[in-house]
Amino acid sequence: MTDILVAGGGPAGLTAALYAARAGKSVVVLEGNAPGGQINFSPLVENYPGLPSIPGSQLAEDLLRQAEELGVALEYETVTGLRTQGSGFQVTTDCAVRECRALVVATGLQHRTLGLSGEEELVGQGISYCAVCDGPFYAGKPVAVVGGGDTALQDALFLSGVCSQVTLIHRREEFRGARRLAEQVRARDNIRCWMDSTVAALHAREGRLTGLTVHGRITGEDRPLEAEGLFIAVGQQPQNTPFAALLDTDDSGYLLAGEDCKTTLPGVFAAGDCRTKEVRQLTTAVGDGAVAGLAACRWVDEHPD
Repeated sequence: MTDILVAGGGPAGLTAALYAARAGKSVVVLEGNAPGGQINFSPLVENYPGLPSIPGSQLAEDLLRQAEELGVALEYETVTGLRTQGSGFQVTTDCAVRECRALVVATGLQHRTLGLSGEEELVGQGISYCAVCDGPFYAGKPVAVVGGGDTALQDALFLSGVCSQVTLIHRREEFRGARRLAEQVRARDNIRCWMDSTVAALHAREGRLTGLTVHGRITGEDRPLEAEGLFIAVGQQPQNTPFAALLDTDDSGYLLAGEDCKTTLPGVFAAGDCRTKEVRQLTTAVGDGAVAGLAACRWVDEHPD
């Protein structure tokens, strides 16, 4: 029986584990992939207070080392199910069954991709899923945004204040996002909208993105586009399926949990990108981790065996 299990080894999960370990609790982090989560794909993190410039992978490594030095155990396991057991919980993974008194879910999300050849290799080398995080790296350069919802429109507006030219590519005739945002996009001199279009190919030189081929769905024509950055905003998918039977989610699959990180099941807490929230950034993830970690400690203290 572990005091606190943490599902997910990204910044939110590792921060929760760190706080819980400092409080004297036994903590195990379950991570099916690489510790650090999405932050590993950021070549440089420049918006984290106190760390003006650090590679995302280095930040993840430092955070993991800090947690492990406090006694946190990391197990490379993927959570597949959750059930209640007495006053605690039973967590099933792909290779074990674990028991805990409190659970922090910090499984994050996955960005939907375009499914193009070379796309995975160019993440962090011209392809990004976060304009606020990586937009400043392309100051004064031409970039493209793919998508037609609120996120794509907001990304284009943000990038227009940083980049020389923003091309917004959307597969439909009209944007799906708010009319107010669409009007603002069309009013910007350095944003052009290529509607009824999709990205057909990515072009790179020496491992970095240099441009795109854009296909016109109605005309059937392909045209080249110079772009040093491509920001993909075609949706996100929270990784909450193993918990959906017991924890309530919104229509998009995000766990219903407020700033206190409490889910609808007492003793289970949600931290980071997997929960309902407005801002999904590194700073808000670690903030959630601190809140969830301390809340889990209080639950363990108040519900002794």
